[in-house]
This record gives sequence, structure tokens and C-alpha cells, in this order.
Amino acid sequence: MATYKEIKGTQIEVLSSDPSNPVEGQVWYNSTSNVLKGQAATTVGAWATGGNRNTAMNNSGGAGTQTAALAFGGYVTSPASYSNKTESYNGTSWTAVNNMTTGRTGVRGTGTQTAALAFGGDLPPETAKTETWNGTNWTEVNDLNSARANMGSSTVGVATAAITFGGANPPGTGLAVTESYNGTNWTELNDLNNARRGLAGAGITTSALAYGGAPPPSGGLAYTELWNGTNWTEVNDLNTARRSINGAGASNTSALGFGGYSGGVYRAQTELWNGTNWTEVADLATARSASSNIGTQTLALAAGGYNNNSLTNTEEWTGPGASITKTFTDS
Repeated sequence: MATYKEIKGTQIEVLSSDPSNPVEGQVWYNSTSNVLKGQAATTVGAWATGGNRNTAMNNSGGAGTQTAALAFGGYVTSPASYSNKTESYNGTSWTAVNNMTTGRTGVRGTGTQTAALAFGGDLPPETAKTETWNGTNWTEVNDLNSARANMGSSTVGVATAAITFGGANPPGTGLAVTESYNGTNWTELNDLNNARRGLAGAGITTSALAYGGAPPPSGGLAYTELWNGTNWTEVNDLNTARRSINGAGASNTSALGFGGYSGGVYRAQTELWNGTNWTEVADLATARSASSNIGTQTLALAAGGYNNNSLTNTEEWTGPGASITKTFTDS
């Protein structure tokens, strides 16, 4: 049998701690923990336990990445309140930072942990308010053209380029309106084909996906629509119809849908979108609806949410193709 050195042309590294930026295929021996480790790409996705939010919350806005996230606003069930709280996540724990100027639920967001955008939501009533986050404070900027809550939106990108679509105003209705933000103003664009609220979104202003949601007055939808920067086109449905579904993703060819509510059931199902079809993969540990929408198809967060009460727990998604550190054993 060939040795590692014969195959790779070098000895296994001996390190006192794990490398900070290992590359796929790298193998090392951690002399502190006495463990052999390596970096590999995942072949299947899985959810893992993350740090709890400080306040049980559902329907918060979200921005950032799995290890550098921001969650803001939302609804607290006990005692009932429309929150203006903002929390920052470092991949391990959540820390309270400065509050939004206006508390609300059903708010949506995009951007990064240090430069985010928050828009819409329910005070009540539904609002068009938009705020920017500079890493320290929130500042009110120009409003949406259409006040609404519980809409879909871009989940990655920058605070100066966002898209939002659908939503509710008043709560029992569904909207088809689409708007984009250029860093100064919101501009109305072509409508969704199917008006709805409680839908998920993924992507950026020129390449987005809208999926799930609810038609007026109730129920859950499996509809998926693809945005090419100009128009919405209906494409293949989710496998499980649901509203208050959570989403993440970088474009209209790479998205993640998880959780939600339909048929009187809080959902744990997770589905991956490859640009053509949805495929069901690993379930959430805790079924939930209305958690924050943060991350990409390979690295996402389910932060808080609702299952008969607001939740604090966070789950971290590592999808197929993501790079992970593995520990080798002799079994």
C-alpha cells in the first residue's frame, strides 16, 4: 500500500493548532489534541447546533454570512412586542448591539454584518421605512414605494443594491409588487406572476428567486419564480408547499429553502435549488417558520423563528460542496 508521502510527495504536517485557512485535500496532525485532521468538501448537507439568540424572536430581518451575521427587528411573543433589537453573530454566539430606529416584525434585509439594509415590516400597520446599518448605528433613509411586511428579498450582496418582492398589506392580502434599491431610492419594477405573502427570496438584484408563500387569505404555495433582472418567470415548484418559509442563496440558480408552515404543521424540510429543480435534503432539528434569512446555499443560518412560540435556538447549515474540517479515526 502506498504511503501518504508517496502519493502526495510530502509528509503529513505536524501543527500545534489547526490552520486558519486550510485548503481542500490538506492533511495535518494536531499535536495539541493528538488528532489527525484533513480538509474536505461535503457530499451531503447537514444542520448543526449554533449559539442561541439572546431574545426569543420570529420574523426578524437578516444580513451577512453564517459566521458574521446580523439579525434585527422581529416579534417577541412573551411579553408581546414589536422589537427594534439588533444582534450580531460571530459563528459562535449572539451579541446585542445598537437598536433599530423603528421596532417592527416581518422586516427584511440584505448586505453584510457591517453594512446592512433593513426595509418594510409591520409596526403595525405595514411600513415602507428603510434603514441602513454602518456597523454601529441605524439611520433612516428613503422609504419603499409600497409599504409591506413578510416579503421576499435578495439575501446576499451589498446594502446599496437590493431587491424585494411580494409581501402583505394589509396582513391578509398578498402583493405582487417588486422594487429595487440603488443606494438612494427604491424603484418599482415588473410584478411577480403570483401575488403572495410569507414567501422566501434568494439572490441579488439581477438574479433572484421567489418561492413559497401564501395566497390571500391563507394556505401555503409551492410556486417558484425566477428573476433575470427584468422579468419574473414561473419555474418548477417546491416539493413541499408552505408559507413563512425561510430562504438563502446567491443567485437564481443556487438557493436554499427551509422550514415554514402549511397544513397545520411547522415544517423542518430543507430543499436545494439547482436552477431547474428543488431536491429535498436534510431536515432542521427544530421545525420552524419565520426565522431570519441569512447566508447561501452552502452556508446558512436558521436563527430564531416560530413553533407555537418564538424561538432562540440557531441552526447552522453546511451544504453539499462546502469545505469542512474532518477528524480521521481508525474505525
